[in-house]
Parts: sequence; structure tokens; C-alpha cells
Amino acid sequence: MKIRLFEKQDTEQVARLFHETVREINIRDYSIDQVEAWAPSNLHFRDWAEVCSNRFTYVADDEGVIAGFGELECNGHIDCFYCHKNYQRCGVGSQIYQAIEAKALDLGVSHLVTEASITAKPFFQRMGFSVVKEQKITRWGEIFINYRMEKSLYNAA
Repeated sequence: MKIRLFEKQDTEQVARLFHETVREINIRDYSIDQVEAWAPSNLHFRDWAEVCSNRFTYVADDEGVIAGFGELECNGHIDCFYCHKNYQRCGVGSQIYQAIEAKALDLGVSHLVTEASITAKPFFQRMGFSVVKEQKITRWGEIFINYRMEKSLYNAA
């Protein structure tokens, strides 16, 4: 497994990975209506190539198969962070997270922040994040619970 920065040719795999993960993994914690609003049938509801290229997006590349990805913004916000349904609970997320944290430290970021799903909350807790607050967000008319989580990097360095 190689952790590397996103390249434009990863776009289709990243879009599919996001869609399939939300619909097949996050369905455990959210309703069908919620996951359909979160991951619409149109894979390209978001300009994946543009967004991923404008952030520090790390992908886990397993000999050409994207096993997961995570996006770090310059301000320390982690946006999308997903592992492929076939690569759950085998260390892929931890490897991506380590690359993100190392980059954040290089950038001089003092805190990492994310809005974790119910599904992702335990992962981020294992990475040292604490829940700041439970949130209710609305996307395409559906209300979701997620968690604003934060980690100080001064303690991690």
C-alpha cells in the first residue's frame, strides 16, 4: 500500500469509493434517504478533480486500486475521509491519517478539525480526536447527526 497525493487520474475511483462507502458502510448508521442525499446517484455532484486537487488529498494506492482517501485543507480541516468497503478495519485509514497529520505539522497547523459521521466517530477517537459537539446538519432536505471533532497537534508532536 502506497500513500500518495491525489492525481487527476484518480478522480473516477475516488468518486466511486465515496459513493459506495456511504451507501454500503454508512447505511449501518443512517437511513436510506439520508445516504441517498449524502451520496446522490450522480457521482459527480461534486467536482472531485477540482476539489481534491485544491487540497492535500492523500490516497491509499494498492497497486492501482484506490483503497481510501482523505482531504486536508490548509487551515487544518479534514473534509472527506473514506476507506473503500473492501479495505475497512485493516489499517488503511490510519496510514492516510498519519500522512495528513504529518502534512498538517509541516504546515504549522496547531489543531485538526473534522465533522465525523456516526460511523467515522470511533475511528477519529482512536486517532486522538475529541468530540467538541454533536451537530444536526441538513443536506438535500435530510437531517443528519455528525460530530464536530478536534485534535491538538501540539500534544501529538
